[in-house]
Amino acid sequence: MAPPFHFCFLFFIYTAAYHHRNCVQATSSAIKEACKATRFPKTCHVSLTKSGIVPTDPKPFQILLSALSLSSKNLAAAESMVQRILKDKHNADNHNLTTTTELCVESLRHSVYRLTSSKKALQHSRMKDARAWTSAALSYQFDCFSGLKKVNDTQLVAKTVLFMNNTLMTSTSNALSMMMSYERFGNRTSWWGRPRTERNGVWESVGGGSSGHEPRVPAGLKPNVTVCKGAGVCSFEMVQMAVDAAPDNLCGQGRFVILIKEGVYEEVVRVGLVKRNIMLIGDGIGKTVISGSLNVGKLGMPTYNTATVGVVGDGFMARDLTIQNTAGPVGQQAVAFRSDSDLSVIENCEFIGNQDTLYAHSLRQYYKSCIIQGNVDFIFGNSAAIFHNCTILVRPRELVKAGNSVISAHGRFDPAQTTGFVFQDCVVSGTPEYMQMFPKNPSVFLGRPWKEYSRSVFLRCRLEGIVSPFGWMRWDGEFALKTLYFGEFGNVGLGSNLSARVWWSSRTPADHVSVYSVHNFIQGDHWMLT
Repeated sequence: MAPPFHFCFLFFIYTAAYHHRNCVQATSSAIKEACKATRFPKTCHVSLTKSGIVPTDPKPFQILLSALSLSSKNLAAAESMVQRILKDKHNADNHNLTTTTELCVESLRHSVYRLTSSKKALQHSRMKDARAWTSAALSYQFDCFSGLKKVNDTQLVAKTVLFMNNTLMTSTSNALSMMMSYERFGNRTSWWGRPRTERNGVWESVGGGSSGHEPRVPAGLKPNVTVCKGAGVCSFEMVQMAVDAAPDNLCGQGRFVILIKEGVYEEVVRVGLVKRNIMLIGDGIGKTVISGSLNVGKLGMPTYNTATVGVVGDGFMARDLTIQNTAGPVGQQAVAFRSDSDLSVIENCEFIGNQDTLYAHSLRQYYKSCIIQGNVDFIFGNSAAIFHNCTILVRPRELVKAGNSVISAHGRFDPAQTTGFVFQDCVVSGTPEYMQMFPKNPSVFLGRPWKEYSRSVFLRCRLEGIVSPFGWMRWDGEFALKTLYFGEFGNVGLGSNLSARVWWSSRTPADHVSVYSVHNFIQGDHWMLT
């Protein structure tokens, strides 16, 4: 005898509910296991479970993609909030808030672009690219948050700052941490754990497949346009006009080559996000000079905006020219060159400034045979940048006494970010003026920690006697001393003696020097080689 209909129906409902409950529990457990890889596991678990975007019974890769999607969703919400601040009529007369918010809008748009690119990269198994781009996306969010925090004088701004700190940046950090564990351990989520760095004795894996080449600025390319001052037949008289003439989103191996003839070009140059694969070629260091004087001290503008030349479009290249900021020591932060260009190559160029000369802001950058002059944090930012065979010259801060000078200030604030400064085969010395004024004053420091997980290494460099025996400088008390990584290996010269180095710096083991190669650190040997 068949059971009554209502019994079958109830049995079906019970079975479905039981199955659903088991699926929900399995999904929650999988999310919780994956969230072990993050710095904020409880927040990660709760936010992903409630998001409704994680598929049932997910694979680890699906959870990773869901984490990135959640970050994108939160980023869209943050963009909306920032736009509301910008459109609020009550803020129209607040110059600082308006300037900060406009820069914030730009930063979040860049973050959107990088997160979108990261998701595509993950789906094509390009983990190195995904990690680099998500690292940059997080940095842009932090820039916006930091700026708004300084002008936090309205309820809407306070609400936006809170959302960015507790929700947006946390979700992006979680996705980035999962990438780090997934790249290392794959689907074995039982092995996943919070991101750790060299300071914890954990080193990035060294991949094979290096071509043995380094990225170079191609020689012999015919210029698309020329720039010159006064005499001569050229396409343009200003560099910015030539950049504006370049086609948008130039892809592949194509490059828009701008030949800048000898002369001093007093202008501010901006290479926007859509201006990809721009190449600036000068007539030589000291001959072709792009010069500006924007600075924080006199004009009160954000450091980011003070750059004489600021580049965002990917694939930027430059060779044989000088870029300078002439604001002087009293100008405070005054950037000569700022770069957010991924896969960028700068060769045989000179950068002259004082405080904050070269702002290697984000993404992967390569500097070869360049001269960099300054005196306070004059190579700074949160990029993954390699400086190979460069000459780093300290300029006098004052005319009477030397004062402490600091070369690098790296800004990694999350341990899963792929960023850091690597100085290979460089020379650290002083300008002729500095050496004449302070020949026996070892008051130059290799770096200090701008952010909590700051990373800078000097490999096989010549450190002259102006380098302090302590090597590295604190930022503020005990800040970052237990989390930073400042390493040295194989350096020579009077400033290379390690016997008196600060306890919180490191001697990079020979077995791990290859972590900082062009191939492993910035995947540079896959760029343009000829």
